[in-house]
Order: sequence, then C-alpha cells, then structure tokens
Amino acid sequence: MSANGASGILAAFVLPLFANMQPLLNIAVRAARRAAEVIVRSLGRLDSLEVSSKGRNDFVTDIDRAAEAEIISTIRRAYPDHAFLGEESGSTGTPGPIEWIIDPLDGTTNFLHGFPQFCVSIGCRVRGRIDHGVIFDPMRQEVFTASRGDGAHLENRRIRVSNRRSLDGALIGTGFPYRSNTQYLDAYMGMLKDVMLATAGVRRPGSAALDLAYVAAGRTDGFFEIGLGPWDTAAGTIMIEEAGGRIGTLAGNEYRQGGNLIAGSPKVFDGLVALLAPHLPKDLAAE
Repeated sequence: MSANGASGILAAFVLPLFANMQPLLNIAVRAARRAAEVIVRSLGRLDSLEVSSKGRNDFVTDIDRAAEAEIISTIRRAYPDHAFLGEESGSTGTPGPIEWIIDPLDGTTNFLHGFPQFCVSIGCRVRGRIDHGVIFDPMRQEVFTASRGDGAHLENRRIRVSNRRSLDGALIGTGFPYRSNTQYLDAYMGMLKDVMLATAGVRRPGSAALDLAYVAAGRTDGFFEIGLGPWDTAAGTIMIEEAGGRIGTLAGNEYRQGGNLIAGSPKVFDGLVALLAPHLPKDLAAE
C-alpha cells in the first residue's frame, strides 16, 4: 500500500469514541489515532528518515519521537497535570496518581523495512495499577482497548482469550532476546525448541504490544519474551487480564511491568510456565 493510500484510509477512518467509554481511555484513543497519522504519513519517505541506534539492532527514528510528542501533547491538553513515561522521552511531567506509559511506535525495525507489523501502545497507570490500555494498528485500522472492570474490545466487539486447554494445538507468539539480554540466548533457544515441539507453531512478528493484543483477541494462545520494557506491555497486560487471560514472569509470578513475561489463556499460561521452567537461569527462575 502506498503512503498516500494508507494516509487516505486513515483520514477517512473515524475511530469510534463510544459514549460509554471511560474518559481516560477516550483521550488515549484520540492520542493513538493522531500518533498513527504521523506514522502513516511517513511511509512514503522511509529512505530519508533520521535513524539513530540505541544499541545493537535497536533503532529510533524521528517518527518515533514525533509520534510520542503528539501523544503527550494530545493528552496534556486534556490533563495538563498528568505524568508520562515514554520509551523515547523517559519520565516527564509532574509525578502524581496518574501516569501514561507510551510506546509511540512498537516495532520500529519492522517499520523501517516497510514490514507492516507495528503499532501505537498507550497504557494508563492509576495509583500504581494499569487501568486502561489502547493498542492501535494503523496498517489494519484495528484499535484494541481495555479498561479495568469493563472488559477488552476490538472496536466495539468484546474480545476474549482463546479457550485452548493445553499446549497441544496452541499457537504461541514470542520475541527474541536482544540488547543486554543476549546473555540468555542459549537458554531461550532451549525454551523455543521445547515450545516448538509441544505446540502447533511459534510466531515472531516483531511487535510485543501487538503480540499481547493478539493473545487478548484469541488470535494466538500464548506469548513469552525476555527483556521487555513497561511501554511494551502496559496496554497489553490490562487487555489480556480483561479478556480473561493471565500474565506473569517466566517463573509464573506476578508481573510488574518490564522484564520477562509469559501471557496466555489460563491453561496455556500454566503449560508454558511448566515447559519453560527447566530452562530458566537462576536469576530468571527467582523472579
């Protein structure tokens, strides 16, 4: 799809701001849409983008920064006193009971190659707990939302995790260790081998936030990855919880936003925890 065509679709597409939507979620949807407009407009000039490296195979572009700035300014116009934790800008704003956790372009490497698997992810932490989340896929025009106690939705349709009762026949998402987590690569390869042998297949699309949204929607049955940031998971974790799934560390303990994660339908979650346990180094097993 050309950049002009994608931009035209985006401009013609109106994200539903439902009357019963939580105000915080409503503004997050609006902010995600505006960030997506920034992203889609840039698709025709990928070769001219300013790209810098945050580490080996870890990139940031001027589009990441512009999309994050658009999210923050949109939310700040409605809530000037809220705090922000962005992947690119770090912690900003006045510390308080509400903090927005933002990944303006999850899947930057995919984006740079024109591989259409990336998204905008916005989570809202209220008094230390993630209560709202939005994940917007601008290429498929899909907006996933969740608010604590109100369920998880794709557009205005309620979504649930799959009813898979074991790893047999399951489709599992994952992400490969990179940056400082390559120390776990040998352990991860053992995990991956056992998951491949025990399930119907493994997928690595390259956007952890979308991977979590897909678990919430029942498109995949589970997911695991080493070395995630809070901006990768804030929106997706509330989505999976509200869709009836489970989230935990690789050892199956409470997940606290950032680090190592297993997610899935309840039975698949338990199956993955048991399957990965023999491969966990001591520090991961102690989480």
